[in-house]
Order: sequence, then C-alpha cells, then structure tokens
Amino acid sequence: MTGHDLLKDKVVVVTAAAGTGIGAAVARRCAEEGAQVVISDWHEKRLAKTAADLGTHAIPCDVTNEEQVRALIDGTVAEYGRVDVMINNAGLGGTRSIVDMTDEEWTRVVDVTLNGTFRCTRAALRQMVKQGSGAVVNNASVVGWRAQAGQAHYAAAKAGVMALTRCAAMDVAAHGIRVNAVAPSLAAHPFLAKVTSEELLAELAEKEAFGRAAEPREVANVMVFLASDYASYMTGEVISVSSQHP
Repeated sequence: MTGHDLLKDKVVVVTAAAGTGIGAAVARRCAEEGAQVVISDWHEKRLAKTAADLGTHAIPCDVTNEEQVRALIDGTVAEYGRVDVMINNAGLGGTRSIVDMTDEEWTRVVDVTLNGTFRCTRAALRQMVKQGSGAVVNNASVVGWRAQAGQAHYAAAKAGVMALTRCAAMDVAAHGIRVNAVAPSLAAHPFLAKVTSEELLAELAEKEAFGRAAEPREVANVMVFLASDYASYMTGEVISVSSQHP
C-alpha cells in the first residue's frame, strides 16, 4: 500500500508486533506513512525476524513486566528522542466457560490484555506529558460491548481497555495528548486460529456483513488514522472496526 505521509517524522511504538497479526500490520502501515517505528514483543527470535522484514527498530518487552515496559519507552527515547504515538496491541485471548475457568486463566488474560495496556499507556503518557504532545491508540474488541460464550475473561479485559481509554483521555487532554481505541470484531491471523476453533471462526465470519473476517491491515488502517493528525479532535473514543450486523 502506498503511504501518504500521515505519520511523517513521528516516532511510533507498537507492542506485540512480531508475527503476522494486527501488530505487524500496523507497524508496516506506520512505516509506510513515514514514521520511525519501534516494535516490541516478548518473543525475541520472532521479534528480530519481524524487525528485519519491516526494517524497523526492535526492543523486546513483556507487557506484564513493569521494568521491561519502562525500558521500552526509555529505549525509544534514547534512540529517537521522543515518543509521538503509542499503539497498545498486546492482548491474550482464549475460549473457556466461566464455569470451568481457573483463577490462573482469568488472571493471565487480564494481566496481559488490560494491565499490560495500562502499564504501556502510563509509561508512554509520562513521556508525552513531558513533550506536551502525543497520541495513544489501544486495541480493544467488540466483545467489550457484546456477549459471547467462553469469553468472560477476554471480554472483561477489553471492556476495561475501553474504560481505561476514555478516562486516560480526560487525564491528559490538557497536555494536548489524545487517547483512542479501535474495537475489531474479527481479524484473521494465524495466532487466532490457534486459540479458537475452526467452527467458531466460521460462525463468527458468517455474522459479518461481508461474510469474512477483516484482514489485519484493515484494522491497522483505522489505527493509523487515529494516530494521525486527521484525528486531531478525537479523544476518548472507541471506534468499531466491524461489519457485524445484529
């Protein structure tokens, strides 16, 4: 895809960007739009390969580890002098009835998906407040709004990401910083197939108006818009990236 310099000269950090999902797609789109991109992930070997493929800077980071989150932001500032955009893509899903769900399963999903977004948002905003500018884009999900069996932990975490987005936006609006989120319904990538049955994926795809899942780049395009100056009057918003009908 040809870029239009929507993020020209901006420094963008993307979490969970290794592999072939939304994170890698948005990192690629940000680079195409002229940004200096820093990608992170907990899987160092996969991260190095993705960084080589995209031609971007990489810093390993487990979003459940506060020291590593701080190192991600500090390392970006050391390399580029600032952080203009923070894209929080890290999340962990799975399917389990709440009747059978263990404390460990609940806690793991919430710690990566909600607490990880909190840690990264906080670290990025501290730097952005110093700068007096910046934008945060969080990856939520339509299950933060809609009921779906087997998704109590993931849905609760994503609803939390939505609330975090709205409240954080109010906390930093006076500093000229924006905080928004996207809420995809179904985006096709290999990791999703590992944690979700083929039958459920087919059922979810049938509910989409276009009869298919979104491509990761289609979600990434909306994230790029929210990161760009074209969204300069938008903050505290959660934008559905979905063709799903009732």
